[in-house]
Amino acid sequence: MHRHFGMFAHYNRWANTLLYDAAAQISDAEFHENRGAFFGSLRNTLNHLLVADRMWMHRFTGTGEVAAILNAIPHDDHAGLRAAREAEDQRIIDWVETLDDAALAADITYSPVTRPGAITHPLRAAVAQLFNHQTHHRGQCHMTLTALGKQSLELDLIYFLRGQGRHWM
Repeated sequence: MHRHFGMFAHYNRWANTLLYDAAAQISDAEFHENRGAFFGSLRNTLNHLLVADRMWMHRFTGTGEVAAILNAIPHDDHAGLRAAREAEDQRIIDWVETLDDAALAADITYSPVTRPGAITHPLRAAVAQLFNHQTHHRGQCHMTLTALGKQSLELDLIYFLRGQGRHWM
C-alpha cells in the first residue's frame, strides 16, 4: 500500500499541474463563472480541493491550516491558489513517504465537518479517500474547462504512468 499511495501522491501533483496550467489560460471572469459544478466555478472547486486536502492532512498530522467549512475560499486569485496547491501537493508527497504498512493499518479517529461525531477506521481508508476525492473534483474542473470551450485534458492515471510516472509501473 505504501508504494501505491506514493504513486498516487505523485500522480496527484502531476494531474494538478496539468489542471492549473489549463486554468491559467482562462480569463479571471471565466475562473469565477458558475458553470454548474458542485461548487459552481473553477475557483470555488479548486479552493474546495485545497481546503479538503488541508483538512485531511490536519487529521493525519495534527498540523497545517484548516478551514471550518468545505466551501471556504482561502485564495480568490489563480496565482495564490496555485502556489498553495503546489505546497500542499509537496506536503502530501512528503507525508506519504513517511508511512509504512503498520501506520496504514492503524486506526484514525476524527470528526467530519459535515456531521458531528467521531469516526474511526484504518488510516489506509482515509488516505484512499484523500486521493479519490481529488480525482472526483478534478473531473468537475475538467468539465468546467470544457464547458468554457477549452481543450479536454488527459488526466487519467495511465497517462501519468506512461510518461512522467513510468518508474511507478
